[in-house]
Amino acid sequence: RSFAAVAASLSSPHFSRMSVARSSIFIAGAKRTPFGSFGGALKGVSGTDLATHAAQAAIASAKVDPASVDAVFMGNVIQSAPDAAYLARHVGLKSGGAVQTPALTVNRLCGSGFEAVALGAEAILLGQANVTLCGGTENMSAAPFTMDGNAVRWGAALGKPPQMVDSLWSGLTDSLSGTPMGITAENLAEKYDISREACDAYALQSQTRYAQAAAQGVFEAEIAPMEVKVKRKMKTVDADEHPRETTLESLAKLPAVFKEGGRVTAGSASGICDGAAALVVASEQAVAQQDLKPLARVVAWKRVGCDPSIMGIGPVEAIRGVLSAAEMTLDDIDIVEINEAFAAQYLSCAKELGLDNDTSNMNGGAIAIGHPLGASGARITAHLTHELIRTGKKYAIGSACIGGGQGIAVLLENATL
Repeated sequence: RSFAAVAASLSSPHFSRMSVARSSIFIAGAKRTPFGSFGGALKGVSGTDLATHAAQAAIASAKVDPASVDAVFMGNVIQSAPDAAYLARHVGLKSGGAVQTPALTVNRLCGSGFEAVALGAEAILLGQANVTLCGGTENMSAAPFTMDGNAVRWGAALGKPPQMVDSLWSGLTDSLSGTPMGITAENLAEKYDISREACDAYALQSQTRYAQAAAQGVFEAEIAPMEVKVKRKMKTVDADEHPRETTLESLAKLPAVFKEGGRVTAGSASGICDGAAALVVASEQAVAQQDLKPLARVVAWKRVGCDPSIMGIGPVEAIRGVLSAAEMTLDDIDIVEINEAFAAQYLSCAKELGLDNDTSNMNGGAIAIGHPLGASGARITAHLTHELIRTGKKYAIGSACIGGGQGIAVLLENATL
């Protein structure tokens, strides 16, 4: 791409948000690991190795030469392994990428997987890449307990031993606003008049829809089974571990977690899980040169900020923004999936947007599947890619709220129609 062409794109009024693909950008491969439950079969697999497995599967399914990948973008939130600082770079090299290919590990919290896809698309738009490897990963089971380095390295006062902190639990509170993520959902429930009963009913719907979809083989196209060692024996993990059978009666018995008489329970919150997802994102030129089969076109994407105390509402303006950028309305969209951080959060977004329950989170969501923080955006993008093909629908939007008060959304078009 010429300098003049790049300069012209930079002067575009849309560049400030970089939310519309002004040339065709395609997803050519989309795979994920099964999602392991907290302390489950994948607890011993590092975030790097989870992402490598998904990346290798995505590259193989796309039938793309891994040496042709021009950039790697991987989302990761909790640095839960010694090699976490090198994560994206190691994933690229372990997946067969060229030594010369740069890599970037991304942390936009729960939106990191979506962010990786957006960055991959932007690299293509800017003429910096023709093929990008994008995704996200998280091993939440291995989230470390930490100690203050100053206290440990330079000595502790007599009778004041260094305190150990659970990084997983502490990370679920926005220290600037002083608000735990669960309280942000409670705040939304108050604002949008979402009852405890509605939250329990939605949690049951997520589990039920997932179970029905899994029974129909809906997730087989996206999941790349893994061989892991469990109690000295190799085990094939080919299904998500977190989904469970439940009833409204069982859900109603669960105590509120964050406030007395609250709406958020363990049953209506997203699952703490381990897993990864990866996508091969390619330019129209790369598709032609390597004879790739496009699965979906990345139409547009949008990032926004919102009030940290109701961070869960972030998807609303992100979705409105991505629709505006593409000059579309919700009536044009066939499938929507908003990451289910909490039932109260999802229901608030659905109420504000006026979502159709029949076309939203149709196969369940993070309440059933789980929410490995850095992976979920990539998981949703991969799922929507395959779901558009399976159903023969044309357009889908994936979105997530982001701790600290942000939202992100990605709009896809079925490329096989």
